[in-house]
Amino acid sequence: MPHVFESASSGRAKCRGCGRPIAKAELRFGERLPNPFADGEMTLWFHPLCAAYKRPEAILQALAEAPAGVPDAATLERVARESSAHRRLPRIDGAERAPSGQAKCRACKQRIERGAWRIRLLFYEEGRFMPGGFVHLDCRKDHFEGHEVLGAMLHFSPDLSDEDRAELTRLSGAGART
Repeated sequence: MPHVFESASSGRAKCRGCGRPIAKAELRFGERLPNPFADGEMTLWFHPLCAAYKRPEAILQALAEAPAGVPDAATLERVARESSAHRRLPRIDGAERAPSGQAKCRACKQRIERGAWRIRLLFYEEGRFMPGGFVHLDCRKDHFEGHEVLGAMLHFSPDLSDEDRAELTRLSGAGART
């Protein structure tokens, strides 16, 4: 079965990208995959913008096959194309201050100091997102090979204060578009 855009029939499903509930009647994206535990298929539900960041190939395929009328289709396509530009971009899961000084940066292999900004990473394997470590905010250009990451960092960090968002934007040297 092809991937699907539809209104949520209840408010019980959670987005696989951000982990937040998908409200009843809200537009959602369903990625259809073979079920690894039984015959048939399974559907992974996402907010459309979360899918554009985390599963860009699937949402681009769905947008190409979907009838006209998907809200914000141009934004979804732009974000998905940007996310698919480099294999590491869909791994971004937000930004946070390091709660301890124990984690090491995947780019420079140095410890991330307590209180320093870091980018959370996730790996997608067999229909699941698995924790993948962290990258110093200052190492982002090397790790993501110069690609812009601010939009994804802010999107997957909804609990940050306005001051923290402004600081991340300032430290990244760019303005967020989404």
